Amino acid sequence: MRSKDAKAVAALLAAGADPDTVDEQGTPALCLAVDAFDLPVIEELMLSTPPVRLNCTAPDGRTPLLRAVDGGDPVIASVLVSGGADPELTDAQGRNALELARHWHLTGTEAELRRRSGASSSEPVVRRAALDGWGSVCRELSLGGLTVRNGHTAILTELEPRYGIAPAFAELMGRALAEPDVGQPVWTATTLTLQGRRAPAVLAEATALRDRPNPLERYCGAEVIRLLNLFDESDDDPYDAPLVDLFLPWAAREEDPRVMRALAAGLAEAMDRRAEQLMPALTRHPDREVRRWALSGLHRLVAQGDPEALAAVMACARDTDAQVRESACRALGRAATDSPAPWDALAARLHDEAEAVRVTAAIELFVHDDPRGDEVLRALGPVDEDSPYHTAFYAVRYHHRPLHPTSP
Repeated sequence: MRSKDAKAVAALLAAGADPDTVDEQGTPALCLAVDAFDLPVIEELMLSTPPVRLNCTAPDGRTPLLRAVDGGDPVIASVLVSGGADPELTDAQGRNALELARHWHLTGTEAELRRRSGASSSEPVVRRAALDGWGSVCRELSLGGLTVRNGHTAILTELEPRYGIAPAFAELMGRALAEPDVGQPVWTATTLTLQGRRAPAVLAEATALRDRPNPLERYCGAEVIRLLNLFDESDDDPYDAPLVDLFLPWAAREEDPRVMRALAAGLAEAMDRRAEQLMPALTRHPDREVRRWALSGLHRLVAQGDPEALAAVMACARDTDAQVRESACRALGRAATDSPAPWDALAARLHDEAEAVRVTAAIELFVHDDPRGDEVLRALGPVDEDSPYHTAFYAVRYHHRPLHPTSP
């Protein structure tokens, strides 16, 4: 169970292995997987038959959920709670999951890590970037043989609604503002929690942030408004037109790239066609994420053969950033035109230095019955579920023209 090999764990479980097996110290497999931040193994154990005991305890008395809270991984904590883990069970100090998360939040991740490790004040904390179970970047801190992630405040923010606790907008935003990197877990937790309230007051408070001098406050407002629009389920799309009314002039004057990412994303996702008017210009924005969102927002115009949109996308196919080139290839695949230019632009990317760009270009050519990319696809060999191209390859697998293993 310490191998971090979810396939091996699945095979053992299928062969009849006990999901509640323990190691030589009596620590259950689920606790070990939580300690290793191994979400794939956790999910295999949770899918086992019979099901793993989510509220099992290790010799130290902590449940998997309490260990996840201590470890600071909000994705693992969320998966456990959603699966039925009991958030009311307590640790040796009598703290349930919410209280433990609040303790880490108030104490500070580094301060609590230093206290628990017993390390001297002069010993440096080792920090590194890590990916959580859903592919988002978080930060790991290691000291004195202990390693935690920086998601404790995010866990607190996500747990509070389960206890009927709804901190004020300003308090939640203040938690996020303490972290300047908007890609960190606390920002996701904060903006999603505010969005989840679905209250007119939340929209009003978010809108009021658009003119704040602090770009992080503007980002918070833009991202909350974007999420309100994205997850709105009403038939009349009440937030869509107001979002475009607000975001178009805002984007025209916004200088901070973080805020522009939220604005570009909101406009790209909007159904209001006025949002498309800014997309060609945004494909030339200095920030690559803004350019990628702009490309996403141009799919409909490219499919209609709009010449300005098509020219902007073709220019991005030569972008200095590989992820932008990949997004441009995906957008070019929507082209509806008699001109060979889009397909020639895709063919030009078949020798790109980035494999993902080559493969994306080849897939788009293949599904349009252009054989120029076939050799790139054949060179990949079997594309199984572990391949990063597994989902994208569906278009190849189920296309009417088969991809032959060798050239005809």
